[in-house]
Amino acid sequence: MNDTLARLAEMLESRKTADPQSSYVAKLYAKGMDGILKKIGEEAAETIIAAKDGDREKIIHETADLWFHTLVMLAHTGLRPQDVLNELARREGLSGLAEKAAREKN
Repeated sequence: MNDTLARLAEMLESRKTADPQSSYVAKLYAKGMDGILKKIGEEAAETIIAAKDGDREKIIHETADLWFHTLVMLAHTGLRPQDVLNELARREGLSGLAEKAAREKN
């Protein structure tokens, strides 16, 4: 796994027991899944706007925000970035159309 993702995953785990008054991530955890998902929605919208504007630096910045908040959601649910990377590796080399069709049958 990418070192940055591994470090972020460890930091996010450590913030689960932090004081929400002293940690942004702990404050997100305290808001629960609804608060975390609201933040992901906001960041997704900002990423879309940045992409529509075509500003490379804003796209990078907003995508980083979106990824970060998605990592918070994963940690909140007990998942790690490696779980997603494993799924991407599983899909590697599969036809996207075939993979989607297989999911729709289940």
